[in-house]
Amino acid sequence: MSESNSAPKGIDPRGPRFGAVITSVLLLITVFLGLDPATADAAFILLAVITASFAWGATQGTAKHPYGLLFKKFVRPRLAAPKELEDPRPPKFAQVVGFIVAGIGLVLGAFDNTVGLTIFASMAFFAAFLNAAFNYCLGCQIYIGLKRIGVIKND
Repeated sequence: MSESNSAPKGIDPRGPRFGAVITSVLLLITVFLGLDPATADAAFILLAVITASFAWGATQGTAKHPYGLLFKKFVRPRLAAPKELEDPRPPKFAQVVGFIVAGIGLVLGAFDNTVGLTIFASMAFFAAFLNAAFNYCLGCQIYIGLKRIGVIKND
């Protein structure tokens, strides 16, 4: 019999960081495309793909995300076993935060507000870059803070 309050099976913490590297690169490209009106449509399309990617991670978790599958198939076999596993809930919540931020940029871009699209893509880039470069997951920290103050209850 399993406990309903037990944490889900852990994930390799390097997987979400691998995904953050890919996301950072794509968001940086989006920002640069958004700076030029001639390439704003391409920025919008790329941000739509990134937003869909965040939606996938928010609903399916990072282990079932395409970047997670790439990590598991091509990167993980070349690495030593992780020293510890990570609770998958904070990275999944971080995908929700990414979806919201990128989604706002996408909505602004849909209304031809390229500056807004670029600003929100920049904000998402900043968060993804923090994770990719410094192993600091801003969305995970928000999750932990919300859990600490009782907004998020034990699952």
